[in-house]
Amino acid sequence: MKARRRTGPTDVVKAIVYDRDGGACVRCNGRQDLTIHHRVNRGMGGAREAWINQAHNLLLVCTVCNSWFEDHPRESYTAGWKVRRPELPGEVLVRYPDGRDYVLTPDGVRSTTVAAAR
Repeated sequence: MKARRRTGPTDVVKAIVYDRDGGACVRCNGRQDLTIHHRVNRGMGGAREAWINQAHNLLLVCTVCNSWFEDHPRESYTAGWKVRRPELPGEVLVRYPDGRDYVLTPDGVRSTTVAAAR
């Protein structure tokens, strides 16, 4: 039997996202049933772009909010919790529970300006 190709982020990247987001959901600030959410969807079978599993495309969210993103796409795109292709996640601000918008970098930094994140 052939081994399945790993399509998700590495454990190192998951740890970076967990630390950056303070171990809490980026929408509700909850701390239970957390999962990694892709801002730009991977697509069926996983995407091949190297950045798809980097920290700037990932958010720590609870499972309730992860479902909420799918049920409320307009609000999710407006807040940057979801990003439409061909936009890149490092160029789209994302709202955090403190009410501020941040740019995320592949190395796990949150910045208040796009220019500072480059």
